[in-house]
Amino acid sequence: MNTHVEIWIIIIGLGLGTYLLRLSFLGFVGDRPIPEWILRHLRYVATAVLPALIAPLILWPSATHGETDPSRLIAAAAAFLIGWYFKSVVGAVFAGMAGLYGAQYLLS
Repeated sequence: MNTHVEIWIIIIGLGLGTYLLRLSFLGFVGDRPIPEWILRHLRYVATAVLPALIAPLILWPSATHGETDPSRLIAAAAAFLIGWYFKSVVGAVFAGMAGLYGAQYLLS
């Protein structure tokens, strides 16, 4: 089979899968009120997903071929501390950037 055809089959299949997954929640439950206990749990979805996305980038970064890098650990600690203390996402992002570039400058 042609490579381009395979890619388009995969793209269309993933699009349909995404649509059906969203339809299962929004289409079937969208017109009914969601119970309070489910809403309470949904508030923590982003808090649970974000560390799962970030942790591999800190502990096994592809830039260092999977080796743990002290500069990334320092940047993660700086972002966590600023985010925790000041409750600021933007402050955490800038602290992480400053920590990463500062540690890379000092450690290299």
